Amino acid sequence: GNKSQDSGIAEMEELPVPHNIKISNITCDSFKISWDMDSKSKDRITHYFIDLNKKENKNSNKFKHKDVPTKLVAKAVPLPMTVRGHWFLSPRTEYTVAAQTASKQVDGDYVVSEWSEIIEFCTADYSKVHLTQLLEKAEVIAGRMLKLSVFYRNQHKEYFDYMREHHGNAMQPSVKDNSGSHGSPISGKLEGIFFSCNTEFNTGKPPQDSPYGRYRFEVAAEKLFNPNTNLYFGDFYCMYTAYHYVILVIAPVGSPGDEFCKQRLPQLNIKDNKFLTCDEEDGVMVYHHAQDVILEVIYTDPVDLSLGTVAEITGHQLMSLSTANAKKDPSCKTCNISVGR
Repeated sequence: GNKSQDSGIAEMEELPVPHNIKISNITCDSFKISWDMDSKSKDRITHYFIDLNKKENKNSNKFKHKDVPTKLVAKAVPLPMTVRGHWFLSPRTEYTVAAQTASKQVDGDYVVSEWSEIIEFCTADYSKVHLTQLLEKAEVIAGRMLKLSVFYRNQHKEYFDYMREHHGNAMQPSVKDNSGSHGSPISGKLEGIFFSCNTEFNTGKPPQDSPYGRYRFEVAAEKLFNPNTNLYFGDFYCMYTAYHYVILVIAPVGSPGDEFCKQRLPQLNIKDNKFLTCDEEDGVMVYHHAQDVILEVIYTDPVDLSLGTVAEITGHQLMSLSTANAKKDPSCKTCNISVGR
């Protein structure tokens, strides 16, 4: 005989399983999800269950966030459904996601469908809106402006020799590393050459110490930064220290670097901003930099060594100040915004 008649309980039809899952409108901390499903028993669906997990990477800390629920229970709203704020989604991070449909019973329990297939996707970088929030936080602590006259770049002697021999005497842009904010749109993408411009308070000259090698290329500020260049805000971060870093990008107008930044970064007025300014006084270009942050300036075009001088520094190599691939302190209230981690 038929089992359901024997027991007197009508067997419930199985709930439709989500399939063909689509993820769209991905930002650094939200996404939209939709899927197809059979129309059979569709009207019994009261909720969706969504299972979201960071894609395991081999060296990630297995115990981290284990107490954070990965399942989202959402009312059955029309698809696509926006997922935001239920998790702390990190920017630029790979996730896996699966869904099931559910029907809430009178006793509060759920009847659920099978899980869908598992889909992978990656969250986006910070948008200009998020970077503008970081910019506003950086402006608060930039401090008063001090004069500067040169940009400088420290490297090992071998680096300069190599550029002379293999690149016709010009330093070449290279891809920015992953230091700074995790959501930064320039990390691993923007090509440029790093320069410093901070001066010593008492001398007005570059400091004699550096973490990046004993040889220093020094170039007059106007050779790199002038009315034919655009200035962009790139990042604001610290590395568990008392001092903060601001990354600025200088790009010759219309260059590939300029086009890249225009799409992604807040542009600054070169004469009037809180970090690095260039203005004309009595026919002479005058330059100022913020006193209370360490500026890292990325110049997006090749720079010929004949534009400046290369000389050995007299100070120490302070390795502790190196920012190569440095991780941003996610708990610092000064330089983090509330989106993503």
